[in-house]
Amino acid sequence: MSHSERRLVILGVAASDSHAVANHLIAHALRGLGFEVENLGTCTPVEEFAQACEQHPEAEAVIIGSLNGHVHEDLRDLPAAREAGRITCPVIVGGNLSVGSRKDPRDLERLHDLGVDLILEDPAQLLPALDELRSDRTADRQRLPVAS
Repeated sequence: MSHSERRLVILGVAASDSHAVANHLIAHALRGLGFEVENLGTCTPVEEFAQACEQHPEAEAVIIGSLNGHVHEDLRDLPAAREAGRITCPVIVGGNLSVGSRKDPRDLERLHDLGVDLILEDPAQLLPALDELRSDRTADRQRLPVAS
């Protein structure tokens, strides 16, 4: 794989969440597909994601999992990190994104307001989402319209 074909993602679990199994399974699956994965593990604050982005400016995405439902609070520093240019690649969030059995559609809106680009309901959506983001960025660099 040439350097231009290299695909690197930054993966971690939200700051208040210690659920490691899905994180390891996703890292393993992505590596099996040829990705380099900078896996920050569990209980990762926004600051650590920002540091990883600064160390790996070529990263395609930051992927944040959460199973305990407290991702909104965990990502409260994301807007500042994005505004400061410390996290410039797309941010993808997935998992159980709210506490309780009743899901409020405003929870997803709140995540977008924090600076999350994509919210995935199923890990199977991750590879297609990464491919689409890469395609969009390539088209932007070539200044060509993206086919819908």
